[in-house]
Formats: sequence, structure tokens, C-alpha cells
Amino acid sequence: MKKKFTLEIASPCSENFDAMIPNSGGSFCSSCAKNVIDLSRKTNSEVAKFIAETKDQNICARLKVTQLQEEFQYTETSRINNFKYAAVAASVLITSNMAAQEKTPVKTETVCTKLNTYKLGKVVHSQVTPKEMLINIKGKLLEAKTSKPFNKEVYPNLELTINGAEKTVKINPQTGEFSIVASVLESSKSFIVTITGNDYYLSKEIPFTKRAVKGAILQQNIVIAAEELTKIYIAGGLGINYTGK
Repeated sequence: MKKKFTLEIASPCSENFDAMIPNSGGSFCSSCAKNVIDLSRKTNSEVAKFIAETKDQNICARLKVTQLQEEFQYTETSRINNFKYAAVAASVLITSNMAAQEKTPVKTETVCTKLNTYKLGKVVHSQVTPKEMLINIKGKLLEAKTSKPFNKEVYPNLELTINGAEKTVKINPQTGEFSIVASVLESSKSFIVTITGNDYYLSKEIPFTKRAVKGAILQQNIVIAAEELTKIYIAGGLGINYTGK
């Protein structure tokens, strides 16, 4: 049976998630002495699987605001049906074993004719491997409306990474400046920048041209609107609202 649900955060928590202590079960919040599970970067199917496995538990979680507007779904299997399926499977297995024992094995001999193989002409296989180049991307992160750096009080600890690389660099809170070495394909006309902060997240495609790269350096400002940054909340308690049947 399919279960559909939405998520709810009744009382958002103001604790700093980045200051919590990571562990195998999430990140430990010393204020409430609980683990906070980060669901903000999970796919819908991963969130649904997590809820299906922990739906009866009291959960603290970190979510993107957009996830509060999503409808999730997982399949709940009845225990009675599981028992019936297991019983049928066992019955089929027993019957198959008995039938196999009653039959007398018959020896068979198969004669395979050896096939002649012929080579006609030449086979040419060419595989072109896309070339990558390392470039140092330098510029400023600017807010679209003001053309100025983001307010460090409202958007603290902003960092960015390029094309999903593990390495991140901090953005200067005063000037918005950044410098990061990134690997991009020579044929690329864009790169993916991921911006994170204490409670903010954004992944966006930024266009550029190879001709703009001079001496392995690309001067490129990144201009985004403040509303593009997704706010992330930390819940004191995660609510699950089931919809439909």
C-alpha cells in the first residue's frame, strides 16, 4: 500500500547546525541533547525511505524550505501479506524438491559443431576522451539587486565549490571575493557553482567561454538574487502529515 505524506516543522530551531558534532547517526545538538538528521541534501526517494524506516520515532531534522512543499511517497507492505507470500514460497519449494526427487535423471549428450570464423577487413575503434583543464576561477559573489556582497550578518559563513568538487573556499564577507581552482572540460560552456552558508544553499549553472580563460585564470563574478538562496531550517521535532489513502 502506498503512503503519501508531507513534512512539517512546527517550531524551527535557531541552533547553528555547523557547530554541532557530526556522528554516525547525524549531528549531535548539545542544547537539546539529540541527534539532528540532515535531510536537506537527500533526494525525495531517500527522504521517503528514511521516514518509512523511522516513522514511529521522535526525529529532529534539517530541511530545505522547498522540501516542506513537497509530497513524498513510500510503499508499506502488510505483514499478513508477507506471511502469505512466505508460506506460498515455502510450499512451492517443498513441492519442487519432491518432484525433483521422484524423477530419474536422464543422461544426455550434446554434440556441438565447431563453427568456422572468418575475418573480413579491418575493425577500427576510436574513443575520444574529453579533455579537462585546471583553471583558477577568481571573482566576487554579488547580490543581483545591489551589485554588492551579501550581508554577512544575514548570510554568514558563505562558501562555494565548483562542479561538485569536495574542496570548498570561503567567500570574503567584506568584499565578496573568492578564488578557487577547478577542473572543467575544455568543451564546457558553463560550470556548476554550489554556494552554502549556515542555513543557505544554492546550486546554479554559470556560463563562461574558454576564450575568457587567460593563462589558466578565469575572471568571473557570480551574480545571484538573494531569493535564489534556499533557507534551511533545523526542526526541534519533525512532523509527518499523511495525505490521501
